[in-house]
Amino acid sequence: MASELEQANSTERGGFLVLLLLVTIVLALVVWPFASALLWSMLAAIMFQPLYQRILSRWPTHPSRAALGTLAIIIVAVVVPAILIGSAVVRQSIALYSSMREGELDLPGLFSSFHSALPVQLQQMLDNSEYGEFSAVQQGLEQFAKESIGLIAQQAVAIGGSAFAFVLSLGIGMYVVYFLLRDGMSIGSSIGNAMPLPRDVAQRLSDRFTLIIRATIKGSVVVGLVQGALGAATFWAVGVPSAILFGVLMAIFSLLPALGPAIVWIPVALYLLVTGAVWQAVAVTISGVALIGMADNVLRPILVGRDTGIPDWMILVTTLGGIATLGLSGIVLGPLAAGLFLAGWAIYTEQRDGLPVT
Repeated sequence: MASELEQANSTERGGFLVLLLLVTIVLALVVWPFASALLWSMLAAIMFQPLYQRILSRWPTHPSRAALGTLAIIIVAVVVPAILIGSAVVRQSIALYSSMREGELDLPGLFSSFHSALPVQLQQMLDNSEYGEFSAVQQGLEQFAKESIGLIAQQAVAIGGSAFAFVLSLGIGMYVVYFLLRDGMSIGSSIGNAMPLPRDVAQRLSDRFTLIIRATIKGSVVVGLVQGALGAATFWAVGVPSAILFGVLMAIFSLLPALGPAIVWIPVALYLLVTGAVWQAVAVTISGVALIGMADNVLRPILVGRDTGIPDWMILVTTLGGIATLGLSGIVLGPLAAGLFLAGWAIYTEQRDGLPVT
């Protein structure tokens, strides 16, 4: 009788778990169109939780007011500048692509000037290299430049065409941020208690989750934005067109080690040099080496503070893979997956060897 009762209870529990899994899958499918907005809402709530706690200390009996004040700061300091910069990037990318298609930007003449500015020995080496005649290299570079700028312009038009979806996602994201700021601590605690894991393991993974998110955003996104802003300011000061567009590209390329933003400012400096803007080329080079290049070395230790425990090569691979798979969200989700992977296997090894989970 007891065994039959245990079997019935096991069957009921199994059925309940299946139902719970199905409901979870259905919910995921329902909210999937807004997955990116919900992800960035969660990231914003985690990053600005200390600010919310500071405001809440002034109004301890008004958590809703504190959350609303924090949300207003997020909108003014992050959302509005992001929209303004995005609009400028859209305009500049379309204008640059149009000038290339209509021949206003003379790429053949630019490459010929660069070729002529090289020493005679380098010209001969380039012409006689395995890559063939310089004209073939020139055509390849021209095609690459047109396709790259064209892709940016197409993405810009696509974003502009889905303005309603963008506004809707932005509104939902800000609405969710408000509640995550106010109730995020209790929601996180409830999720941790509901996870089918030992409490110490769930707590360790939760701490790791928060650490990696903050370190990734501070160490990659913030540093990239600073380097991009310095680059855009430098280009604007020397009169380079589409300065904001190039600054955004520098912020993106800052994710790559070694060269990073130099992938953008070195060609700009060469362009200025071959077009006769010598002092502008020198100014861009000095800024690239002394300001933009050093920003990463100075800011990253200050912002990140302690090491995430993820090897640099894994951060690079997971970041690029995340961007290729998930778009902009992959900047955070890639390293996050790597960090949880390493933490999970470390916990498993400790449990297998009978060591305490620390």
